[in-house]
Amino acid sequence: MEPKVTFFLGANTPSGFYSLYDQLLEPENARRVFLLKGGPGCGKSSLMGRVADAMVQAGQKTEYIRCSGDPDSLDAVIFPDLGAAIVDATAPHVIEPRLPGVVESYVNLGRFYDHPALAALRPEIQGATAGYKEHYKRAYRCLTAAVQLFEDNRALLMTPALEAKALKRARGILGREVKKTGRAPGKAIQRFLGAVSCQGVSCRFDTADALCHRVYELSDSYGLAAGMLTALAAGAMSAGYDVILCPSPLFPDRAEHLLIPELGLAFLTSAPGLEYPGRPYRRIRLDAMADPEVLKKYKARLKFSRKVHAALLDEAVEALAQAKAVHDRLEALYNPHVDFEGVYRQAQSIADELLSTR
Repeated sequence: MEPKVTFFLGANTPSGFYSLYDQLLEPENARRVFLLKGGPGCGKSSLMGRVADAMVQAGQKTEYIRCSGDPDSLDAVIFPDLGAAIVDATAPHVIEPRLPGVVESYVNLGRFYDHPALAALRPEIQGATAGYKEHYKRAYRCLTAAVQLFEDNRALLMTPALEAKALKRARGILGREVKKTGRAPGKAIQRFLGAVSCQGVSCRFDTADALCHRVYELSDSYGLAAGMLTALAAGAMSAGYDVILCPSPLFPDRAEHLLIPELGLAFLTSAPGLEYPGRPYRRIRLDAMADPEVLKKYKARLKFSRKVHAALLDEAVEALAQAKAVHDRLEALYNPHVDFEGVYRQAQSIADELLSTR
């Protein structure tokens, strides 16, 4: 079976939930988007999974968007060749239609609830939501402290000399790997390749391997790769190639990975605890570009900061796991009172409509 192309469009960041859902599809290419509405346990992820299975069996290219809080759950599926998508349009990634009835349609999955049965569970349902938001607030506080330490280390090492070395290396790679096409400049779309979730800090390196057969591994312990990746993306777009720019979940204004599918070329940041598991085409040691005197002088400080940073990330993950446990209890109350056969009929209807428009 072909590896699944899987990304995230949201991230748990120090400032809260960060959304890239406005980049679900390019507006000019969007032809059909289903916006799912409904509360906990109503079958949104199940419906998307059913439709995705049908589309894959029909040979349609499919992109899976996972939930940044719980990667086992789907938040969207995209069918790029059809200009179509299905997305969970509820908080925190609320989506409103740009061209309602022309492109987007609401799908109300709340209609499959057994309302009288759920009304009888009102006290239990209200009690099950207690503490949910507080767990997320704690996670964000831990992430804030973690990135402050990380940024302190980065500031020590990110010197003009290091930036110049990284940019020189980027220019060399562009000259070797990225030939001009004579086409108009390419476009960039953004996708998170990684997430901080209830399952830990993760990265979908398998997606990069599915899209690109040559991987440049950027060995980077201190967040030094962003400038190099930005320069590589700019050079590739200038040469006429579309790119997928993957921001850091902790610093969403900074690039962490870069994919150029047309060239089969990926540039992946590999950090301690989250190393690229494959065999790279080339490895670039960003850490080695840092001033050795600075590394020596601040060795103990850098080591301490990295250790505390990792501990704070663990605390954030634990808080997210506690929030997930609350949500699971809530879904367990709702699930027995959902007409899943109705949900699956709705999924089949959507799949039939999409396949009829090929």
